[in-house]
Amino acid sequence: MTRSEFFLAVADEFGDLQGRSLLRDLVMDALDHQSALEALEAGVPPKTVWSELCAVMNVPESRRHGAGLPQPKADTPA
Repeated sequence: MTRSEFFLAVADEFGDLQGRSLLRDLVMDALDHQSALEALEAGVPPKTVWSELCAVMNVPESRRHGAGLPQPKADTPA
């Protein structure tokens, strides 16, 4: 997942305004107590940040593949 795909996925899942707020304000324990934006700036891969954001926000597994990305095959490890 690229950074641009990450931001598209956030906007698609949470909407523009809520997505921007979550990226800036939601601090996640698994990301060393950083927000998503801080984690990205610190070099955490976008896919890792997206996965943690989805977990914290209880996004159903069926939507965690991200906006504009093909849904992974059932036998493909996450």
